[in-house]
Amino acid sequence: MSVFVRYFKWVMIVSGLLTSTMFYAAVSPIAAQRSMFGEVLDGAVAEIVVRNWGVLIGFIGLMLIYGAFNEANRRLVLFVAAASKVTFISLVLLFGQQFVRSQLGTSVLVDSIIVVLFVVYLVATRKTSAA
Repeated sequence: MSVFVRYFKWVMIVSGLLTSTMFYAAVSPIAAQRSMFGEVLDGAVAEIVVRNWGVLIGFIGLMLIYGAFNEANRRLVLFVAAASKVTFISLVLLFGQQFVRSQLGTSVLVDSIIVVLFVVYLVATRKTSAA
């Protein structure tokens, strides 16, 4: 387990880079929606919401990269990122099962694996950070 904890920053960097790709939705909301869902929301509200969604998720990715290099804030960053990813996974499974066969399904699978890794790290380091 100590090897996992010692090299965990690389898990954070890779997952941070993957998560940061959602900045794409801020730049090209229609293409991002079509890529993820196979459908597009129309109108000014959709433009605002999808762009904001992309920026917020992109910031989670940057936080993960930051946390990889800043151990003092790592647990907080992992908790926030895991909570965000669990919320996304839950929403897709509850309300968007029709999209699971698209690229969104791959995102759900990858995010699920990432959340498990984050939880394993948080549990493995719980005693260390409490001391």
